[in-house]
Amino acid sequence: MHRRACLFLLPALGAAIAQPAPTQVQLNGMLGSRAALLIIDGEPRTLEVGASARGVRLVALEGDHAVIEVAGRRQSLALGTSPARLAPAGPTVRQIVMTAGPGGHFTTSGLINGQTTSFLLDTGATSVAISQIEAERLGLRYANGRRVMTQTANGAVPAYMIQLMSIRIGEVEVRDVTAIVIPGQMNHVLLGNSFLSRFQMRRENDVMTLDLRY
Repeated sequence: MHRRACLFLLPALGAAIAQPAPTQVQLNGMLGSRAALLIIDGEPRTLEVGASARGVRLVALEGDHAVIEVAGRRQSLALGTSPARLAPAGPTVRQIVMTAGPGGHFTTSGLINGQTTSFLLDTGATSVAISQIEAERLGLRYANGRRVMTQTANGAVPAYMIQLMSIRIGEVEVRDVTAIVIPGQMNHVLLGNSFLSRFQMRRENDVMTLDLRY
């Protein structure tokens, strides 16, 4: 007579227990360009680029910033700042809506590599354009970029071509954006076609809508 085998599923055996999603992360130190010390919900973790811990993946290190990814969403952390709060995961936002201001210009605020700045939409600009004064305020190491000549209203001027880790407006983030840093002062960072080409643009009266394509 054969006995029927009884199978019991024990969640403690062979099954991973889901950890709660982290709520805040701080960049507390950097080990060259390959690893960083992160404080994840108060717990220190040393991660190499590409590694993960507690749902946080270290994507890249550049200067004094680290790019992390949590639940498919990326965020830039600056060394020595307060812990960054992580928004809960939600539907991916792929649209920017801007309203024309005085003079018919479309301006908005946003982030470059996690630092706040103001933007002016400029469909006539080949690349995102940043003044040297603003670039220095944002902590961009533009002098390490490629020297180029660019055409301005005052004629051809020397500039630096660099790659921005990210530009974020509202909930929409675009990564690896080409920008040029030019001498002088501008009231806004110009959002040129190195950023705008990622979007499908449409204008209805005083409203400009940008739908992210890729």
